[in-house]
Amino acid sequence: MRRMTARPANTYQAHLLRLLRDSGRSSRAELGERIQLSRSKLAVEIDRLLETGLVATDGFAASRGGRRSHSVRLAPGLRFLGVDIGATSIDVAVTNGELEVLGHLNDSTDVKNGPVAVFEQVLAMAEKLKESGLVEGFDGVGVGVPGPVRFPEGVPVAPPIMPGWDGFPVREALSQEFGCSVMVDNDVNLMGLGEQHAGVARSVADFLCVKIGTGIGCGIIVGGQVYRGVTGCAGDIGHIQVDPQGRLCACGNRGCLEAHFSGAALARDAEEAARSGRSAHLAVRLEASGRLTSADLAAAAAAGDPVALDMVRTGGERVGQVIAGLVSFFNPGMVVIGGGVTGLGHTLLASVRSQVYRRSLPLATGNLPIVLGELGGMAGVIGATRLISDHLFSPA
Repeated sequence: MRRMTARPANTYQAHLLRLLRDSGRSSRAELGERIQLSRSKLAVEIDRLLETGLVATDGFAASRGGRRSHSVRLAPGLRFLGVDIGATSIDVAVTNGELEVLGHLNDSTDVKNGPVAVFEQVLAMAEKLKESGLVEGFDGVGVGVPGPVRFPEGVPVAPPIMPGWDGFPVREALSQEFGCSVMVDNDVNLMGLGEQHAGVARSVADFLCVKIGTGIGCGIIVGGQVYRGVTGCAGDIGHIQVDPQGRLCACGNRGCLEAHFSGAALARDAEEAARSGRSAHLAVRLEASGRLTSADLAAAAAAGDPVALDMVRTGGERVGQVIAGLVSFFNPGMVVIGGGVTGLGHTLLASVRSQVYRRSLPLATGNLPIVLGELGGMAGVIGATRLISDHLFSPA
């Protein structure tokens, strides 16, 4: 496997690489205007990047009245791998330097099988992408996992839904397997980065990204950067208490939001409603498949089942209660909601919005969009490639 041979030598080169990643092919004149470098200094830095192989020339730009400027772009052979490990599924995607997805695979998994088994799946999926001819090797790999991560080392720390992962050296192990730089982060942080790079939050510098899936978490983007906190567990909102006398949570406490409105909690509640006879619609679906998921609850709610609708509204109120506190504290420019439970759609969104707009001050909510994410299951892998490219496009 190849190893990326170069990193930018200074902040000017790093800025140029990120501009080319985010804006695509650009003329030297356009880059000079955006980075505010003299023509001679810009020429020096671009020539050095050309020597490293990180960028390539790409013909002449359109004339701007004088001598035509050469265009440059990121090297067309750059390849990044994004890996988004969820509690029950894995997504992998390969992108070019501009983070355009060239190939994507999804597979079911069980994160409780432990890191060795899960990473065997990841490596097999990456090999399939290579066999398809899309990539020979990876210049960098970004990985998301559904639990707290000590970010500098890329190590999960006591993840509640990931037995066997505590302290596992994910970054080090995968760096050896792939032969390139690897960065690891919590999956919801990567969802936030994905929505910022290519989704609904493209023009927003300060926002919250709430993921409601098997677990619940919140990515916090401040000034365009992920805020992780001192030890990497900022945004762990799934374990904020919403009911002091509530259910026992996987973390050991009672009444956590995650214990009441995660995908697993909704599936359990839906099955209870089906078996007790409270919901004929859910009972039919349970008899047909033997188990229920949040998707079954969404279908029942869409069909007008009153029990399912009540469960969605009650859950949305609890989520809205927590988000209202976050909005009052952080005053974000947007709240993005993603994850598997977003299949509950606008019934959930309406319930969340009503709580936030009612509980938070008008100054915080007067122009606050609360929206569903645009990228769906691709948000995590795009965010993962954004993470690793941010790292590699920084001075060594």
